[in-house]
This record gives sequence, C-alpha cells and structure tokens, in this order.
Amino acid sequence: MLNRIWTFFFVAGFAAAIVRSFTGHTEVWQEMVASSFDMAEVAFKIALGLTGVMCLWLGIMRIGEKGGAVDLLAKAFGPLLRRLFPGIPVGHPATGSIVMNMAANMLGLDNAATPLGLKAMKDLQEINPNKDTASDEMILFMVINTSAVTIIPITIFTYRAQMGAVDPTDIFLPILIATYCSTLAGLLITSAFQKIELYNPVVFSYLSGMTLLIASLVAYFGNLEKEVMQSQASLLANFLIFSVIISFMLGAISRRINLYETFVEGAKDGFKVAIGIVPYLVAMLVAIGVFRASGALDIVLDAGRSLATSVGLDARFIDGLPTAFMKPLSGSGARGMMIETMQTHGADSFAGRLASVIQGSTETTFYVLAVYFGAVGIRKTRHAVICALVADAAGICAAIAVTYFFFA
Repeated sequence: MLNRIWTFFFVAGFAAAIVRSFTGHTEVWQEMVASSFDMAEVAFKIALGLTGVMCLWLGIMRIGEKGGAVDLLAKAFGPLLRRLFPGIPVGHPATGSIVMNMAANMLGLDNAATPLGLKAMKDLQEINPNKDTASDEMILFMVINTSAVTIIPITIFTYRAQMGAVDPTDIFLPILIATYCSTLAGLLITSAFQKIELYNPVVFSYLSGMTLLIASLVAYFGNLEKEVMQSQASLLANFLIFSVIISFMLGAISRRINLYETFVEGAKDGFKVAIGIVPYLVAMLVAIGVFRASGALDIVLDAGRSLATSVGLDARFIDGLPTAFMKPLSGSGARGMMIETMQTHGADSFAGRLASVIQGSTETTFYVLAVYFGAVGIRKTRHAVICALVADAAGICAAIAVTYFFFA
C-alpha cells in the first residue's frame, strides 16, 4: 500500500506538471526539483531536531513502564474488557494480553503495544473454531486497536515542537476527545454487529462515566470566552501531562527503580528511533513536496473548498483533509501529510492544529488489519473493515468539530 501511495505522488505530480506546462506554467519543473531538494533538507532537520525530544519522552515512558503504569491501567480497565470479550474463557491468557495491549496503547508505548497485540491475536486464534475466519473477539480487538484512545500522543507533541509550535501540547484535549469519539463509535458499531450487551452494569458504568467526563470538559470549555478557553485548556493539558510524569516517577520509586538509569535506557531508544526515521521521512516528504509543487494537491484541495463553500461550510478544514484521507492507509503517509501541512501553513495555524488532531484521532486501519490478521493467517475478516472505517470516520469528523471548537 505504501509503495503505491508513494509512487502515486510522483506519477500524479508528473502528470499535473505536464498539463501546467501546456498552459504556460513551465516553471513548474524547476519548482518540483527545488521542492524535492528543499523537502529532503527539511526532513533531515526535523529528524535531527526530534532526537532530543524523542529521547526525553521515551526516557519518561520507560520510567512509567518500569514503574507499573501499564499494570495499573490493566487493572483499571480489566473488568470492562472481560465483559466486552465474553467468548474468552475465564483465566485464558488472551484476556491478559488484550488488557496489557490496551494499556500500552493508552500510554503511547508503540514498541510494547505491537508485540502485546500480536500475542493477543495468537491467543485468540487458539480459541477460534474457524482458523481462517476472524472471530467476534478478534474483530472487536482489532477495531479497538485502530481507534485506540491514547492518553499521551508523544509523537505528535514531538513533531509540533520541532515545527515551531508555541505550545506543542495545546492539542492534547482535542485529541483526547476525538480519539474517544472514534473508539466509542467503533465499539457501538461492532456491538451492533455482534449483539454485545452494552447495558451490562459494568460496561454501562465505564462507558457512561467516560462519556460524562468528556461531555463535562466540552460543556465547561464551551462556556468560556475563546481566549480564556484556549488558555485554560493549555493549562489543564500541561498540568495533566506533568502530573502523569510525576506519577510515573513515584510509581518507579515505590518499586525501588533507579530513575536516572531507567530514563537513560529509554532515551537511548529515543535516539535510535529519531535516527531510524530519517530515510522514511525523506522519502515521504519529498514525494508530498513534489505532489504539492506540481499543483496536483492544490487542484484537489481547491475542488474541496469549492464544494464546501457551495453548501455554506467554512472551508478551512479542507487543508487538513489530506492527513485524514491518508490516515487509514499509511501511518508514514499520514505523518508526512501532517508535517507538510504544518510546514506550509504553520504549526499553530488552524490547518496545522487540525492535521495534528486528525493524526491522533485514529490508528492506521489497513496496516493494523494486515499485521494483526496476517500474523495468525486470517483471510476472512467479516465485518472488521466496515467497523474500523466507521470508527475512522467518526474520529475524523470529531477531530474537525473539536478543532473548530477550540481553535476557530
């Protein structure tokens, strides 16, 4: 999929440049070549600048992991997940793997979440009567993964900081609200297919409690003046993030973990991650740069703006849609679109913030589906794709709405 997307950007850019040449815009070829060099330089500078911030956050996350944050979240949400997956026998290891995977996803621990997710799929395959067909439990697990609530979207904070955002964490609450809407929509549509009883007292208590919390945040901030709302939202976001850091440290101290050594251990991984993404970032940003310089991207966006304006909508959200369209298909592509949007419009622009919120609202659906189902030989996915795409659509729509709410 990523190969096709990457190739498409170059081929479509080439075709658009030919068309523009016939209309007298022969400078397009120079602009495309210049853009390819410029974006390669931008990609390297971004990756280089990411090193310090990535080391910081992965070091902190390692402290949280060693301090029992994953175990704590597993205990907190274990009762809910046991009732959402009634087909798993009591005491089966699949339950523990699912709970641990969800907890790792909430904390943004991708390196831990993926292997735990694959283990959960293998555990679920053991109790699956039809080995080539996805079971209800597999489908629900996959849908929740593609729309998983992430409490601390570290990567997005990091990119926003590198792109010059005044307050990189100001999109914390919007992302939390959008990703919750995505997860709730995925759960509701999957429950409708699988006839899961959501009125179970435990399930209803969890869902109603979390929904009430999100609704209360929206109601509170909705009654504030725009400048006051943004100021208080930023204050709350940064307070919560730093509180999480302190709780990680206290948890590690209670387990007699050496904080400094643990931080350095995680920070080393941060350095490897930052350096490792250079080729991928260069490849994707150069392709997107060529696509925009050729005029092809502007053609698509201008058509979207005209359509939005014709039905009376504010068309500012159109600039964030490339990230939305890319997100279900390719994580690298969506990340490239987000960075390119911030590069073009500014990290603190409406479009830059919207792209960031969209990036954090859902996961990469087809990648998750391919990896998780492919790992256990599932060929018949039943209603998995439909449910996951409904969750994606809900998350993207919520991201647009909440960005207008906080930043318009």
